[in-house]
Amino acid sequence: MYKRKGRALKMNSQTKKSGFTIIEVVLVLAIAGLIFLIVFLAVPALQRSQRDQARRSDMGRLVAATQDYRGNHQGQLPTLSGATGTAFLGQVARDSSFEDPSGGTYTLSSALSFASDDSDLTYKTGKIIYQIGKKCASNGNPSAAGGARNVAYAIALESGDIYCQSN
Repeated sequence: MYKRKGRALKMNSQTKKSGFTIIEVVLVLAIAGLIFLIVFLAVPALQRSQRDQARRSDMGRLVAATQDYRGNHQGQLPTLSGATGTAFLGQVARDSSFEDPSGGTYTLSSALSFASDDSDLTYKTGKIIYQIGKKCASNGNPSAAGGARNVAYAIALESGDIYCQSN
């Protein structure tokens, strides 16, 4: 015992310490890890969705440009192949950027459909399939019969779907 000014003080063998226990720290780190995991899984899916939405918007602009061309040229469709097709895409892009959101430029191709085993016809290439005289079928490919003044455009999306739009 200690004496202090006439009083006896007892030493307390158990002193209260402030701070966090190891369990509390581990629990906080586990919760933070789960939050980061959810964010890192959600962000890429959101980015893919935004790029696919940009492709859909670009397809709408392409169809609108085709309709404008038809209106200005007595109902004729633009020539979409070769250098003329590139020039037509340039006319579509003159007001704003008309590039694939994954970084490349769009190209037009008159292929019949997106072949699952053809690596050249993926969304990464920015390849837009077109068929004159066709409309969009239920499977997304431009294969349903249409009139001679119709054109169907299709593009593969990162989600694995095919987006098709007809004029």
